[in-house]
Amino acid sequence: MVEARWLKRIESARLHVYRMPADTFTQDPDVAGYWISNATVDALEKVTIDDLVARHAAADIPLRSETNLWPLWDQVVDSTLAYSGIRLRNAEPRPG
Repeated sequence: MVEARWLKRIESARLHVYRMPADTFTQDPDVAGYWISNATVDALEKVTIDDLVARHAAADIPLRSETNLWPLWDQVVDSTLAYSGIRLRNAEPRPG
């Protein structure tokens, strides 16, 4: 879910993905979706990905947008989901 005002930026963004050696990484027990390594590692590969909106569509991954994320965020916080709101500082202000 993204705010609608970000769709054009996402569409034109270029994402650089660094593939790392898996053997030293473990999933962070406190933050959902984060993997950490206590060892210094060198990237195995750098992959550049663009046209992210089209890639979502091609992979049959719905990309939904809302004018404001705060109502959805309040539902997430009240749920049993593991979550991170690291980018909410970029969200529109809370309505009302």
